[in-house]
Amino acid sequence: MTTDTFDSRLSDFKAYLKTMKGYEEAIGLMYWDMRTGAPRKGIATRSEAVGVLSGELFKMSVSDKMGDMLDYFSEQEQFERLDRVDRKIVTETKKEYDRSKKIPPQTYQDYVVLTSQAEAVWEDAKEASDYAAFQPYLEKIVATNLEFIELWGYEKHKYNTLLDMYEPGMTVEKLDQVFGALREKVVPLLAAIQASPHKPNTQFLKQTFEKEKQKQFSLFILKEMGYDFEAGRLDETVHPFATGLNPGDVRITTRYLLDDVNSALFGTIHEGGHALYEQNISPDLIGTPLCTGTSMGIHESQSRFWENMIGRSRGFWSRYYGDLQKQYPGQFDQVTAEEFYRASNEVKPSLIRIEADELTYNLHIMVRYEIEKALFSGAARVADLPEVWNEKYKEYLGVTPSNNGEGVLQDVHWAGGAFGYFPSYALGNMYAAQFTRTLRKELPNYDQLISSGSLIPIKEWLSDKIYRYGKLLSPNEIIKEVTGEELNPDYLVQYFHEKFGDIYKL
Repeated sequence: MTTDTFDSRLSDFKAYLKTMKGYEEAIGLMYWDMRTGAPRKGIATRSEAVGVLSGELFKMSVSDKMGDMLDYFSEQEQFERLDRVDRKIVTETKKEYDRSKKIPPQTYQDYVVLTSQAEAVWEDAKEASDYAAFQPYLEKIVATNLEFIELWGYEKHKYNTLLDMYEPGMTVEKLDQVFGALREKVVPLLAAIQASPHKPNTQFLKQTFEKEKQKQFSLFILKEMGYDFEAGRLDETVHPFATGLNPGDVRITTRYLLDDVNSALFGTIHEGGHALYEQNISPDLIGTPLCTGTSMGIHESQSRFWENMIGRSRGFWSRYYGDLQKQYPGQFDQVTAEEFYRASNEVKPSLIRIEADELTYNLHIMVRYEIEKALFSGAARVADLPEVWNEKYKEYLGVTPSNNGEGVLQDVHWAGGAFGYFPSYALGNMYAAQFTRTLRKELPNYDQLISSGSLIPIKEWLSDKIYRYGKLLSPNEIIKEVTGEELNPDYLVQYFHEKFGDIYKL
């Protein structure tokens, strides 16, 4: 085969992938619009339009042309001529092709329409605490995922196939081990905290905080983090999320609660962490399947790192508390930065995951993991989920929802079919603690940078070590290259003991 032929076929392959990315961006923009401001009466038709475009994209991904190109570049002779980036592109694309090829195109399109409609139904059901309205959609979504799993194949546990989609290489066996070890150490620490007489005063957080002032402070902190507003925007939604259309357009949303000064702020910082990842992927990867985060666990490590390791740190509030006081004149005049720091790190079992403290947050994730695992093993039915949910919350956190809106309906993930995603949050906490340990070694003035409001060097370190690679490196390659070892949950436990041992004087 001549070089001209090889180069021209490689050029055609990349152009084909770029066209697919164009479809993805259009679909992503339509989803963002549905979640942020599209008229309610237009949702059904918009869902159909999303289904049509997604169907066309799916057909491209499993076309004979795609198959021929992948066969050609997967041949050893041609594969060895590819550079590092192109080899990874071929490998990732083939993995998706092999999986998608097993799904009938019409079945996939119908599923996209179903989940688009289900997300709109979920919003209303959550508001009305009406699980019965959402249940038929969820039953269809679970049934379709079970069909997909049978077509894709699985090893040992059906849920393993779903886990691998969000965290390549992750299995039920590994999660049971990691989560079991974490729970074993978190529960006694939680008991010690609850028994401590040194509780933070949180009364001053129970005030009314103007929405516009919350928004302005959130925008201010995003700028301090290095979020590029020429490559993004902040909007309002029922459930905060980030959408990376391309590195030049990464949008985030938040939710404002008038009686909670921290919810929107920490939610914004969380989504801002996701956005920094997507905004700082190497321009060389734009238009390829590698122009995204390497896994949801690594992605969540960044949202959780910025939200907790930075945003809930003592140094952060020693620097930014004065700005907060100015934003709400008279509301925090009698409160010190130290008091606000301790109040913002109160550990208290609660019902809502996105408002949970750092420590108990992992228990919220374990509840969802156990439920999803049961759903796909046949140990639980969709109809039983409200009851199962409430029992798990009583067992894991000692609290019981008063209605399904604050219980089984609180998250949008299942409406979108994102089964296997939730464990990524707890994995993200573990990755974040491990990255922070290395950050402290390589940036000896790490704490000083935070307390002086110099967050950009931290963002640049993360960009150099993690963000720029996109999906070029696997999650395991990232954690090993950055920290020198594989995922180790002990660093998160150590972080918890140091931080909360100090706050609660254990």
